[in-house]
Amino acid sequence: MSTNPRALVVRAPGTNRDTDAAFALDQAGAEPHIVLLSEVLADPSILHASQMLLLPGGFSFADALGAGRLFALELVTRLSHELTAFVADGKPVIGICNGFQALIRTGLLPGSGLTVALGPNDHGRFVCDWVTLAPVSQKSVWTSGLTEYIECPVAHGEGRFTCDDATLSALQANDQVALRYFATNPNGSLDDIAGVCDSTGLVLGLMPHPEDHIIARQHPQFLRGHRGCIGLELFRNGVKYARQL
Repeated sequence: MSTNPRALVVRAPGTNRDTDAAFALDQAGAEPHIVLLSEVLADPSILHASQMLLLPGGFSFADALGAGRLFALELVTRLSHELTAFVADGKPVIGICNGFQALIRTGLLPGSGLTVALGPNDHGRFVCDWVTLAPVSQKSVWTSGLTEYIECPVAHGEGRFTCDDATLSALQANDQVALRYFATNPNGSLDDIAGVCDSTGLVLGLMPHPEDHIIARQHPQFLRGHRGCIGLELFRNGVKYARQL
């Protein structure tokens, strides 16, 4: 019998990074299961049978009414209690890109979409490029103990992290800034914030895609000798924590 934690990857209409996310979780030691959102809504026991939850990137519901809005609406109106219970049970959650946009609107991350938002990129264009991330938070179960930079792609039109001064101060004081852009900020995010966690450290949301740089050869400069800076350790952290449940 496998001792690897069961990781639920929820695929909504329009998401397109679910297989990448499942591969990252598999390489980190989890047992990933890609399940349609409609299946989870019909049978929430699928969620409760899992030890980890990942909301992948893409363009859920074609980003109708705003990036991640309809994905979040489905989660909030039909799974709010189950999601709250999932986190209360100590189970880690990660939302990447569109998944981060959805998490911001669900209330599982600070601000509940009121004082915190992911707005249009400051240059007004969709950005698709590679960035460097610096792990910051020691509270987050996903980034705690990470000391190496992570290089990975970003691909979004609405990823600029914004919040009011009081919320920013609280995030900084409570060690909830999980990741910052290093050297280049691709979207104008406040304080170079690329990802934040909730007050428990269990829930992480980030705009970049560490699941797309899990093995060295995924880097565009691999054939020119580039090695390292992969995102695997972030997923290993989450899996290690979930394995204790």
